[in-house]
Amino acid sequence: MAVRVQSGDFDPGAELSSFVQEAASAGAVVTFTGLVRDIAGGLQYLEIEHYPAMTQSALESLEATALTKWKLQSCLIIHRYGRLNLGETIMMVATAAPHRAAAFEAADFLMDNLKSRAPFWKKEVSKNSETWVQSKDTDKAALRRWKFK
Repeated sequence: MAVRVQSGDFDPGAELSSFVQEAASAGAVVTFTGLVRDIAGGLQYLEIEHYPAMTQSALESLEATALTKWKLQSCLIIHRYGRLNLGETIMMVATAAPHRAAAFEAADFLMDNLKSRAPFWKKEVSKNSETWVQSKDTDKAALRRWKFK
């Protein structure tokens, strides 16, 4: 179980390999890796800002909720900050549980909350503009599934 907020890149394959070794007795492992994608207008890079103590605490709280609600055997959350170029890894979530449904649901819960509730501020920088990313209606709708939190 780990929560890491970092500026440096990481290797999702190596992280998954290590995670699976630690969760060897689990029946299911689910992972998601987010990448910087292009936007209309030609994204040059994404700038992610945060307040370290607030972010770490918020992500640890999300992890604790997922561990308890879905009785996970293990959980991993990695989220980067700073300047990220197209195609770079932004974040990774991994969950391990006795059964696949719990692993999938917990990963989905974590991803929805990381996108909309975690205290990160994202700015998209293109050749002609800089835009702070706002929460979308679809993001808010996704959060409504998690009424217990």
